[in-house]
Amino acid sequence: MALKDKRMEAGAAVDPRAAAAIASRLEDGRLPCAAAWDAADHLGVQPLTIGRTADRLQVRLSACQLGFFGPARNGDDTGAAEPAVPEAFTEALLATQREGREMSCARLWREADRFGVPRRVAGGITDRLGIKVRACDLGAF
Repeated sequence: MALKDKRMEAGAAVDPRAAAAIASRLEDGRLPCAAAWDAADHLGVQPLTIGRTADRLQVRLSACQLGFFGPARNGDDTGAAEPAVPEAFTEALLATQREGREMSCARLWREADRFGVPRRVAGGITDRLGIKVRACDLGAF
């Protein structure tokens, strides 16, 4: 879901510690997903707290592990040819998606890990299959 399409609680308070953690981790005005996770870990809060704070501050995410929001910074993004993906992985994605061609982020990660498919590649496959990823831990989808 695009940031502009999100509905946020009117008058919701912004945690100043989370806001400062986000501000200190911005790259070109965006918050890399790995930095959001680091901020959550550093503050001892759930990743969703950081994601919602970023939304309230109108900060966009970048460099997601699934390859959304620009290239991921996890070393998978070298421009090399995409690795071979087991056909069973694609079949598992299609079999586990929820009604409406959606799948949770956590479920996609589990399937990618189970079949040894890099998460960035798994994200690209969901795009090609028309499967929307939802329920991200950072609240991005």
